[in-house]
Amino acid sequence: MISMLRRSILAPVLISLLAACSPGGGSGASFVNTDITGASYGKDFRLTDHTGAARSLADYRGKVVTLFFGYVQCPDVCPTNLLNMVEVMKQLGPDADKVQVLFMTIDPERDTQALLAEYVPAFDPRFIGLHADLPTTQAVAKDFKVFYQKQGDVKGTAYTVDHSTGTYVFDPQGRLRLYVKHGEKPDLIAADIRKLIAGQ
Repeated sequence: MISMLRRSILAPVLISLLAACSPGGGSGASFVNTDITGASYGKDFRLTDHTGAARSLADYRGKVVTLFFGYVQCPDVCPTNLLNMVEVMKQLGPDADKVQVLFMTIDPERDTQALLAEYVPAFDPRFIGLHADLPTTQAVAKDFKVFYQKQGDVKGTAYTVDHSTGTYVFDPQGRLRLYVKHGEKPDLIAADIRKLIAGQ
């Protein structure tokens, strides 16, 4: 199980590196995080936000968008990621208004709209939680090459979820540009986001 999880987490990074090294791949900009410009996956989504509004990537056009897949009862990785993005937003200063942080649940059976509305904005009121029914969740996760699988009491509610831990970053034109590994330093993420804001 551990080796399968590792392969699933590394898959987007390996694919991204191949894309960046192929003819026409990469953007020419110098990013700290993995440049996946030109990736053929993760082009859009049709989800519902924690206020009940229908959302797609086009709703955030003009902003840099970060997208992380997690779940509310995640004990460590998910809250750490959100706290990291809180620090990124602080470091961006006024440029933070040009960024939209999105958190999509991969646990739609437990993560209701009301629960996401309590959880996600608690980190930063500007952060948005996204959810969908189970088939849509599975389809979006597959499109973004995100792995997730229940562990433990899978027939009940006391389960955990193994899942990919990276963050996807879109530029203001809605193009998938970066893959950020879990645990990256906030200042390095902020530096790459500034480049995207500047049009690199």
